[in-house]
Amino acid sequence: MAVSTPRGISHVQPLNALNYDPFERGLLRVTRYIFLGCEDAGSLGWQKAVTVAIERWGDRVGYPVAHLLSKVVTAVLRARTDGISIHDPFDLNARNEITDDEVYFMDMLHHMRRDNVDKARNSVELLTGGRMDPDVIRAGLELSHRFASGPTASPMPKNVAPLHLVS
Repeated sequence: MAVSTPRGISHVQPLNALNYDPFERGLLRVTRYIFLGCEDAGSLGWQKAVTVAIERWGDRVGYPVAHLLSKVVTAVLRARTDGISIHDPFDLNARNEITDDEVYFMDMLHHMRRDNVDKARNSVELLTGGRMDPDVIRAGLELSHRFASGPTASPMPKNVAPLHLVS
């Protein structure tokens, strides 16, 4: 079952057939809740998205992940006029599947995180229906630069001082 959209479910494939790293697999789960929250405010999708992100990565990473993902999702929804096919995050049977639209979304972030410009552009065009939407690109790059992939990538910026309890 997918979040209700004008187009319904697109082609579905197994999630494990794709080359996403563990961080990106976590992004997909949070993303589904954010899309649900945009579709149905009464679903508490936003609240669940933040909760899942914090459970997965802790406060210092979870909050910014959820916030930056929400910016990407919002930009995508503004750019798409024909709806988007996303699995219902509460459907346990769909947890290991991914729709074509979810693939386009995740591929965009996957390639942006690796600074693979040509593949990222292609994914943006597929995701937005042929448009190079600047808001989608800007939001995707903001998340991707903050949470880049690679041997030196760190989920937290180096200039952030750790919190200490003061008594």
